[in-house]
Amino acid sequence: MLKRYLLAPGPTPVPPEVLLRMAMPAIHHRAPDFIPIFESAKNRLKWLCQTGNDVLILTASGTGAMTACVNNFLSPGDRVLVVNGGKFGERWTKICGAYAVSVEEVKVPWGRAVKPEDVARALERDPEIKAVFMQAVETSTGVYHDVEAVGGVIKGKKALFAVDAISALAVHDLKTDAWGVDLMVGGSQKGLMLPPGLAFLSVSEKAWEMAKGSKSPRFYFNLKKEREALKKNQTNFTPAVTLIAGLDAALEMIEREGLREVFARHARLAGAMRRAVGAMGLEIFPAESPSNSLTAIKAPEGTDGQEIYKRLREIYGVTAAGGQDQLRGKVFRVAHMGYAGVFDVITAVSAIEMTLKGLGHPLRPGSGVGAAEEAFLEQTAS
Repeated sequence: MLKRYLLAPGPTPVPPEVLLRMAMPAIHHRAPDFIPIFESAKNRLKWLCQTGNDVLILTASGTGAMTACVNNFLSPGDRVLVVNGGKFGERWTKICGAYAVSVEEVKVPWGRAVKPEDVARALERDPEIKAVFMQAVETSTGVYHDVEAVGGVIKGKKALFAVDAISALAVHDLKTDAWGVDLMVGGSQKGLMLPPGLAFLSVSEKAWEMAKGSKSPRFYFNLKKEREALKKNQTNFTPAVTLIAGLDAALEMIEREGLREVFARHARLAGAMRRAVGAMGLEIFPAESPSNSLTAIKAPEGTDGQEIYKRLREIYGVTAAGGQDQLRGKVFRVAHMGYAGVFDVITAVSAIEMTLKGLGHPLRPGSGVGAAEEAFLEQTAS
């Protein structure tokens, strides 16, 4: 029997407490007994997002909420700015194109973080830009973009600030209101420790005002109707009731741990993983600002990163992720977000060591594991 370990950057493992809550008997989504579950989850989401805004709950992948950011607030021909530093930055551009929204891109080399001054210059060149779209964590590269700094250069301008926080929510400290984020997108299957199927969207009053002029077509992702339903602790269409029950349980766990503690735990896990990577003679891919959600690791010279990813899964039961597009074969990615702890990192590092040793890479078994253990022991001592 091969025991499986899910260490991919989504979906991530689901805690037993959440699975048990999701095993509750099915209830009708318009029945009175669903209302307190939904109300609790929506209020806890506002706390997690650090916002006073409405946070809508959509039955969709995170891309559904990204789509709603475009077709509810913009019209064909509007001009927007997209920070494109990876596969998911590209997704913003593609969604805008599907709704005939004109895109100017701030191109960021893969593995680098966006420079806020580049965003500022682009906005100065074109004051008619209606929105700025970016990632908090670019999952394809493992980079964290400085949401606070970019929000600072957008504040006071008419452009909306939309952030894909799908891989960052419940991992990094994201202050939606304080940093001027008008549209904050989340997803269930990452730091929130749920199966895929729910998307979340915090919407500012500035964004709701802009929505009044939107002429883009919409039906399922009609946020005006979702907002009306939210006031009644409902959704516009049939929601994923079981997932919402699980969401409330997951948020309850995060609440018990505490926001500061959740962020600190992810920082500790990421720090230990990065130290282990160096001790194995490897390099992380991000040249700057690595995320605490996942670590993108460069494949050793002459070794196919896809083969590493494949062997991790097939031989050791560890599901990580390979590289995408221009990084295919060049990196592999290991997550440490959500329901993750010390021994998830130790397991991942050990499996990487054995995989690389099996591929002929010259490393001393235990070098990475020892470095990770030392990092954790130092953290405990302090």
